[in-house]
Amino acid sequence: MLKTLLVASTLAVLVSPPAGAAVANVVVAKDGSGAYATVQAGIDAVPAGGTVSIKPGTYHEVITVPAAKTGVTLRGTTGKAADVVVDYDNASGTKKPDGSTYGTTGSATATIAANGFTATALTFRNSFDRKAHPEITATQAVAVKTTGDRMVFDNVTFLGHQDTLYADTAAVGTTGRQYYRNCSISGDVDFLFGRATAVFDRATITALDRGSNPNGFLTAASTRRANPYGFLIVGSRVLSPAAASSFYLGRPWHPGGDVDAIAQVVIRDTALPAAIKATPWTDMSGFSWKDARFFEYRNTGAGAGTGSDRPQLTAAQAANFTAQRYLAGADGWNPVH
Repeated sequence: MLKTLLVASTLAVLVSPPAGAAVANVVVAKDGSGAYATVQAGIDAVPAGGTVSIKPGTYHEVITVPAAKTGVTLRGTTGKAADVVVDYDNASGTKKPDGSTYGTTGSATATIAANGFTATALTFRNSFDRKAHPEITATQAVAVKTTGDRMVFDNVTFLGHQDTLYADTAAVGTTGRQYYRNCSISGDVDFLFGRATAVFDRATITALDRGSNPNGFLTAASTRRANPYGFLIVGSRVLSPAAASSFYLGRPWHPGGDVDAIAQVVIRDTALPAAIKATPWTDMSGFSWKDARFFEYRNTGAGAGTGSDRPQLTAAQAANFTAQRYLAGADGWNPVH
């Protein structure tokens, strides 16, 4: 009996983590049933490569996944994105305690800088309400800003209005490949924007009604000139309650007037609603859309069309603009399935 106890005790010492060691998987729950009550506390506790499992609830907080926490996963425990919501309501023009404002980047509910990041079955929301804050004129309000490479978002919902999803890279000239699979994204003005190489595969994209014309713009890419791959929307559907011919597919964003930010966007094999304009691309800040790299291919629905103002890929060209081609990079990354 004594021998058995000694063996068991020795095994316990061998398999138990040392005091103070980070736990590879942590559970977050608002009701106290997890190890942590906030998502940020879970992120802070988990090591690189670990998983933060989040139980149902709305978590009213701003979160950050720093670059050093590579390979981290955030996952909702129910498999339903609507059950786990990370929400905050800062806008670009919202004042900080010191009287300054957050700016577009600072408005993000979630800022995710780590390479190899994965999120599944949860919602990120920026709930800033324009009507409730007429004193704020800078109404950009980011739900998520991403700057990492080899990032995967699977069954994730992004909710906002202007600038919902800022798909970016860590710095000018660096790569940021991001795969958004089976995701839902809503917004109005430039609500998919940035210089990342981002694939939106089997997405549901909702263009919200602002009651104006134009109602908004789906994309505002700022792809670097040297990068052949910016945004790809493929096998998806765009929905909109807005009036017919009131939405643009996109416009070219040149941050700070940067002439080397040459937007690259392909929308292919996607259903487009009547809200999309017959001339769906437009200029931005004095830069012509015709100098950008905007293309469509085999789109369907009331908002689809062809013509001189709707550049189309040929079948041969389309073979080079697939999810795999966008994401492969030099290391052959292929998260597509």
